Amino acid sequence: MSREQISAIAHADHPIKSPLDDDSVSRLLERGLPQGDERVLDLGCGTAEWLLRALESRPQLHAEGVDVSEVALTQARRAASRLGVDERLVLHQQEAADFASQQPFDLVISIGATHAFGGLLPTLAAAREHLAPGGRVLIGESFWDRAPSPEAIEMFGDLDDLATTVDAVVADGWTPVHGHVSTRAELDAYEWACWGSLAAWALDHPDDPGAAQALETANTARSEWLHGYRDSFGFLCLVLRRTSD
Repeated sequence: MSREQISAIAHADHPIKSPLDDDSVSRLLERGLPQGDERVLDLGCGTAEWLLRALESRPQLHAEGVDVSEVALTQARRAASRLGVDERLVLHQQEAADFASQQPFDLVISIGATHAFGGLLPTLAAAREHLAPGGRVLIGESFWDRAPSPEAIEMFGDLDDLATTVDAVVADGWTPVHGHVSTRAELDAYEWACWGSLAAWALDHPDDPGAAQALETANTARSEWLHGYRDSFGFLCLVLRRTSD
């Protein structure tokens, strides 16, 4: 099975591919979209779940998403058509770092996709290129909530702690106007949902050629989470404005 296929199955019950519950997603969108008629860009949108939720609840909103995955964007287009928001959504299949917009956006989103730009600050630099004056950025990034194990560092790299992460953003010229640190319940719910969905699919499709791989992936990922990074991994979302435009 391809990585995309595994990801699609794993996130079947948790379409927001980050450790956030629905209420947290709604609050972040409310803070990022105070007017309801903004232009929104999601860099690394995947299946465009953030954009779909914003469009469904805000009939004056217009959105664009960028992602390299044809499979994810096809799913996003189908979902947009079902929701009746497809005329207000434009999707681009390309590297997010290479995307060039013709008009600025009032909100730029990048949740859990900073790897596509080489880190948090490069992602903010890219977002700034697309941002209208007075606009906002909604960004999601990992951090170490506690001292990580060597195994956790090997999986996620050299993350900073929460305070250092926020300090770096402020020093880069941004001001947080809202933030959310994922709770233990959100973090655990995300992991159980992903690896539970994948394992359940494998058990429900024993004759599928990918069943054994899916079950092994689920078991390995669950073990890495429980034994490797559950006690140290954190996830932060920030709504930011430029300190000075």
